[in-house]
Amino acid sequence: MRISVIGCGYLGAVHAATLASMGHTVVGIDVDAAKADHLSHGHAPFFEPGLDELLRDGLATGRLTFSTDFADAARAQVHFLCVGTPQSKTSDGADLTFLVSAAKALLPHLARGAVVVGKSTVPVGTVEMLRGILARRPDVLLGWNPEFLRQGTAVKDSLVPDRLVYGVSGGRVAAFDPGTGAPRGVTAALDAVYEPLLNAGIPRLVSNYATAELIKSAANAYLATKVSFINAMSELCDAAGADVTELGEAMGLDPRIGSRYLHAGLGFGGGCLPKDIRSFRAQAAALAVDSVEEWMGVVDGINVGQRARTVDLARELCGDLAGRTVTVLGAAFKPDTDDIRDSPALDVAARLAAAGAHVTMTDPKAINNAWMRYPQLRFEVSTRRALEGAELVLLLTEWEEYRHLSPAVAGGLVRRRVMLDARNVLDMTAWEAEGWVVRGLGRASVPRNSEALTEMHN
Repeated sequence: MRISVIGCGYLGAVHAATLASMGHTVVGIDVDAAKADHLSHGHAPFFEPGLDELLRDGLATGRLTFSTDFADAARAQVHFLCVGTPQSKTSDGADLTFLVSAAKALLPHLARGAVVVGKSTVPVGTVEMLRGILARRPDVLLGWNPEFLRQGTAVKDSLVPDRLVYGVSGGRVAAFDPGTGAPRGVTAALDAVYEPLLNAGIPRLVSNYATAELIKSAANAYLATKVSFINAMSELCDAAGADVTELGEAMGLDPRIGSRYLHAGLGFGGGCLPKDIRSFRAQAAALAVDSVEEWMGVVDGINVGQRARTVDLARELCGDLAGRTVTVLGAAFKPDTDDIRDSPALDVAARLAAAGAHVTMTDPKAINNAWMRYPQLRFEVSTRRALEGAELVLLLTEWEEYRHLSPAVAGGLVRRRVMLDARNVLDMTAWEAEGWVVRGLGRASVPRNSEALTEMHN
């Protein structure tokens, strides 16, 4: 099929490359000329494992191209809207400006019978708004196909998704011919797009527009709830003298609960989960569903509160942050990405610096992005150099290289062997055996080697 992907940011670039790998002819359209140029040369303007290779493969076959001209999408049979829907600057709701602009720019170039499919995360009612924009083209079909990508595993999530969701006019009943049961309209078009995935057994769910619009937000709200719940338990464990890692492990063995996203730590960030739960909260308020509005507010509050808790624990370990030499391991909001949007690590680092600490940050991929956003902080590419002379080390992004950092080697570089593992990923026993004081969120037992803390406070 001939397909266009409108918006070639994180979602669009991945979607375009994976569709081309399935054998489709794909053109990616973006108004940012520099972004389109990077992609045209096989380089994503952000770090995502496996994406550059997929881009180069698509470009080499001729099935994948990028452009800034909407007219280049004119021959496409299916058009995917993948533009960003960031949080509004004036409210918790989603800003749909880019989505509306993309739909209006695409409208003059739609062929007769074309199918327009949104993938962006949007509030309920967005599809109806777009139907108004497309109203003068009754021959054009409109559907919604929410994305479920995770940064760091987006290529795999696209090629081997957990499920495919189609939102169509009239819902499941209208999606199939009542006589033959064959898919029709948007459902038939998307089945053709995703034929390799459907043949591989990926589940497909067909719903009405409102359900499809809610699915991504509801899924993110549930994941955020699970993270915030275990983080709330970590605070309770600190107060009670319990260990949240053991608590979470025991809870996760219950098949009704499961262990995924039940790992206490600094909390979530990035460009999706925080803004999506705030948008979800705003939707609930608009629909007068007070329980969901209040619930999302609590989830968000617990998540943001973990950052203050981390700074408080750092202060407890130091006695006083002013003048202390502090090393922060990690700047990205999560490992395997260079994305620093709403990064808990950078938030904590900025708070430490504001308290008077001399902060040095390091990260395998996000140094340049972080430096441009926070020039007041000091950055080091080398982990070894970042650790030199540190009086306190904070592990704030759980990159593999930090998980496997040698406590003996690190101990030879720092001034004082004090570690705050805000992601609870280190082998505390192994680090304490090398003379380190190690603390984590929700692991309130008095650390061994506490004489090091006494010396530090003095």
